[in-house]
Amino acid sequence: MSFIPRQEQELYPRTKPQNRFNMFASLKNHPFAVEAFFESSLVLTFAVPKEEVQHLIPECLEMDVFDDKWAFIAVAMVQTKSLRPKGFPRMLGNDFFLIGYRVFVRYVNLAGKRLRGLYILKSETDKKKMEFFGNIFTHYKYTTTDIYQGGVDGSLEIRSGKSDFQLRVDLSAGDNIPLPSGSPFADWKEARRFAGPLPFTFTYDPAEKKVLIIEGVRENWTPKAVRVLSQRFSFVEELGFSAIRLANAFVIRDIPYYWKKGKIEQWHKKEEGFKVS
Repeated sequence: MSFIPRQEQELYPRTKPQNRFNMFASLKNHPFAVEAFFESSLVLTFAVPKEEVQHLIPECLEMDVFDDKWAFIAVAMVQTKSLRPKGFPRMLGNDFFLIGYRVFVRYVNLAGKRLRGLYILKSETDKKKMEFFGNIFTHYKYTTTDIYQGGVDGSLEIRSGKSDFQLRVDLSAGDNIPLPSGSPFADWKEARRFAGPLPFTFTYDPAEKKVLIIEGVRENWTPKAVRVLSQRFSFVEELGFSAIRLANAFVIRDIPYYWKKGKIEQWHKKEEGFKVS
């Protein structure tokens, strides 16, 4: 029995548990724009036979393939500075190291436009604060890990004991470095088509068949090719690909970046023979 007067019950109705759940769940849909400064973004892209990647992405997305053969998995390592809700003072921002494992994908929106973007498989950060708030306001599955960064004579090493990965790159090499051995690309111009991050990131709710679209906005985006001296990522190895090869590696520095508020679309499976203009 409720002891709240009837008049007050009408003015202040109790929130049903399901409504409270829906309210908290909606917070994960990137409910406000976020901005940051990228001190550096180092991205390695791996080529994998497309048949081995299909099961990793939801039904609403298609793989972004090259030469009708290769799909791509990217590992992005980003040093962010002053990450905060867009419009907030820089002094209220936080500095985080972020790692993202993504699949290159395409999505046809309700307007019939084909959008290039990324589907997140896993995200890591060096601080519990980012894990906590990242998992409240996004679907990116953040965990906290240890990160070591160091280098000498123009090289950079990034490694983690907990996440079991190691990377060494040569940042001093000039513009004429060769593509990684076995890369499917003929030259760096081709390779730049698959240099993340891409403009859009997608999340899918299979129960509701809704797609969350998050658009990133950047300026002065000029990826520089880097030479990879050694690399190993346990998470990528555990995906169990029979054939995987490093396709490219790029770095960008000192870039203002922001993500728009998430946009949700209802997804409808297209009938066979449907063509996008």
